[in-house]
Formats: sequence, structure tokens, C-alpha cells
Amino acid sequence: MRLRPAALSLVLLSLCACGAARPKPAAPAPAPAAAGGAACVPVGQWVIPASGARPDNAAVIESAAGGRIVLLGERHDSAADHRWQLQTVAALYGRRPSLAIGFEAFPRRDQPVLDRWVKGDLDEQQFLEESGWGHVWGLPADLYLPLFRFARMNRAPMFALSIDRSLITRIAKEGWDKIPAAEREGLSDPAPAAPGYEKWLAETYRAHAERKQVEATDGANAAAALRHFIEAQLTWDRAFAEAIDREARARPDALVIGVMGNGHLQHGYGVPAQLASLGWKDVSVLLPWDESKDCDQLAPDLADAVFGVASEPEQAAPPPRLGVAIGQDENGVRIVEVTADSVAAAAGLRKDDVIVEAAGETLAEPGDLQQIVARQAPGTWLPLRVRRGKRTLEIVARFPSEQ
Repeated sequence: MRLRPAALSLVLLSLCACGAARPKPAAPAPAPAAAGGAACVPVGQWVIPASGARPDNAAVIESAAGGRIVLLGERHDSAADHRWQLQTVAALYGRRPSLAIGFEAFPRRDQPVLDRWVKGDLDEQQFLEESGWGHVWGLPADLYLPLFRFARMNRAPMFALSIDRSLITRIAKEGWDKIPAAEREGLSDPAPAAPGYEKWLAETYRAHAERKQVEATDGANAAAALRHFIEAQLTWDRAFAEAIDREARARPDALVIGVMGNGHLQHGYGVPAQLASLGWKDVSVLLPWDESKDCDQLAPDLADAVFGVASEPEQAAPPPRLGVAIGQDENGVRIVEVTADSVAAAAGLRKDDVIVEAAGETLAEPGDLQQIVARQAPGTWLPLRVRRGKRTLEIVARFPSEQ
């Protein structure tokens, strides 16, 4: 089975007790246990999962700002989580005006663009275009722009956490050991996964395979595919940790903040574990907590502190989906997987088809197709020109009236 890189970034759900160098902020009393998700972490309130304590905002910020590294989690598509991040970054800045902010959303090659943005040399449109925002990250820029504007306004350095997703894809397919050292983007060997992290990743991998109705493989191949999947995840974690490590060493007086998905942070796995292997112990992990979550998920080791955010109303309609996993091809966009019962399946698209054009536009890379699909209104038809072997086919993908 081959997973899309985007799926890998969602494959993360672990914790950190790494900020042990400083005492945790005190609180009046432990939070009572609760059966529902709202009572254990009230909206607008910090909670320390290890004790149930409910410190005020000043106590949490003072504790985090007193260290060297602060990691802020997010659900990538949650506006509430990003508002909380902005509030937290601003509060940390009030205590530590010298800070640098790293973002999962940018690969290393975008660093010159980030530098020019912070200096004020680019307007917003230029910044998004030159960083390839729509192709690389794909989520609405409005979710992140307040953070980017804050960094620019205060001339706080921004730095890229990610590596090129093509490397993650290769590792998921071939394994870390098969990647030549010269093609690893300078990364060192990741620290091995803790047993709990490895177990969680294996469960996530199998659940994804079931959802995608992936055909069963023999035991040896299945074990290798799972191993490669875990190696790809660890590589991604390692890349984030090494970027943070470089920034912290280059700016010894700065507070270094990392902004990334919750899965890279929870339970001390992922990035906190990789930072620990690089010698960093004074690390704080702060996470948003949606009020609708079940309190059973509030494990003592989930994070140093969590902050309650209000659940957001569901979108009136989900974004349009073609139902394919795609990759680069010299002639356009290659389909590497077709989801059962999807628009693509109904249209007759197949694995290894190469989509050359969509809506009359020539496709140069996967992001081109993603942007065209995102513009499709419910009930519309999307004409596609497809190469299948030596044949060129004209195929129409019909999107349902209700997505």
C-alpha cells in the first residue's frame, strides 16, 4: 500500500512530558473527573493533564516562556486552534520578545521566501505564490495568515520545519536504509520509536488500509510496508526536530516555537522524542483541546498543558473530492490510488492513469489538479484528458449535487 504524504502528516497522535527542567505551574485544585468532554477542559481554561490542575494563563505562559523550546499543536483545518496559537504566541512574545517561529507548512526550500516575507520584501500574494502555498500545503491561507502577519509585524524570524514530501514518499515506499545519504536532505538517523508510538502508528496504518480497501499482501511484504510507513513518520518527526535544533543553537537567546499538527507532539512521541535524542530537555508542549472531545483521551502524559477551545460548526458542505491519491508524472499527474465509491471510480479512472488536462488546463504537478477540483461546485462536471497506456481518453467526472 502507498500512502499519500498528506496522510502521513495526519498520522500523529502522541505526547510530551519533556519540559521537566522547570516546575509545572501551580493551580488552586485538581480538575474533577468528568464523563463528558467539556467539563474536563473548559473553554478558555488551561488544564495540566498530569495533575488536573487549572492554572491561569499567566502561570502557563510564564513557565513556557522560561524555557528554550515551545511546541504548539493544531488540527490543521481548525480556525479555533489557529486563533489559540496566535493568542499563545502573542503572550509568549510579551515575555520573550526574542523569538523565532517554525512552521510545518513550509519545506526547507522555502526558507528564502520566509526571510523575504518577514523583512517586508513581499506582499501577501507574492508570499503565497512564491512559497507554493496552494500546491504544497493546500489548506486555506486565511487559517495561517494571522500568524504570518504577527511574525512580519514584529520581525520575528520564521523558519521551515518540513522537508520535501517526495522524500517521505520514497521512504514510505522503499525504506530509510534504501535512501542514499546524499539524498536525505542532510537528515541524521531518527531515534527509534517508543513502543507506544510504534503501536499507535501500526493501528493507524491498518485503519487507513481498511478505509482505502487496500488488497491484502503476504506477511513479509505487509511487514515491510508497515516498517517503511513508521520510518517515514519518524523521518518527518526528525526533520522538524533538527530544524528546531538548528534554530535554537543559532539563536541562543531566543525562544524557539514550533507550530505543527497535534500528532507530532502528543504523549511525548514524535518531535519531543526526537528533540530529546538531540539533547533538548527543556521543551514545553501545549495543545488545544476541543470541548467535544471525550475526557478519556486526556491522558496524564498528553502534553504539558492543554487549552479548551470551542467546537466549531460544521461546514455547510465539505470540499469537493475526486477520490484519488496522486503523484507527479512527466506528462501530468499520475493516479496512484482510486478510492472505492468515489467520483473518480464512477468516472472510470484507474490506478496508473495519467491526467494530462482538467477543465481544459494542462497539469504540470499534483497541486494543479487539487486546485481545479477545489473550485468544482456541487452538481458540476469536470472534463479530463487522460493517458492510459498508449491511448488518450476523454473522461468526465460528475460531482454529486450534494458533496
